[in-house]
Amino acid sequence: MASNEKGDRRERELVNRLDEAGFAVMRAPASGSATERDLPDVLAGDGERFYAVEAKSSSGRPIYLDAEEVESLVYFARNFGAKARVGVRFDREDWVFFHPADLYTTDSGNKRVKKERAVADGEDIDALAGHSHQTALGEDGVSEPDDPTDGLRGVLTAVEQGTLSVDDALDML
Repeated sequence: MASNEKGDRRERELVNRLDEAGFAVMRAPASGSATERDLPDVLAGDGERFYAVEAKSSSGRPIYLDAEEVESLVYFARNFGAKARVGVRFDREDWVFFHPADLYTTDSGNKRVKKERAVADGEDIDALAGHSHQTALGEDGVSEPDDPTDGLRGVLTAVEQGTLSVDDALDML
């Protein structure tokens, strides 16, 4: 199966899952290389929460997003009044979501998500919809207590770098 076919199928799957969770959803047919405009793959809203989502999938290898792609997502989301999210799905796993500022930044400035990180730390669709709160598990499968200074420091750094709006920061805190 061609990479684009698989990506298109995964995006349609994501649209259906978000719809089932109560969101009004639109897949941007001209996202990616089909247009020069910077559009997210999916827009979703439920009257209270609005998301601009860049969707990525992989068989198990790390997922990379170039810095420009992430900047475009954050820019669009901010102008549209939505929260920017990167949705990732690895084979035999469900969709999970990250704020772009929460992704690992490579030495070249790009973003990366490994399967292990997605499974442990990603926000599931129910949490995105406000139906549940996820507890991250450590490598040994036991929930780890949060260090509040780590989360706060990360949020403040993202605001300082311009990858997180003040409103999104307030929502996270």
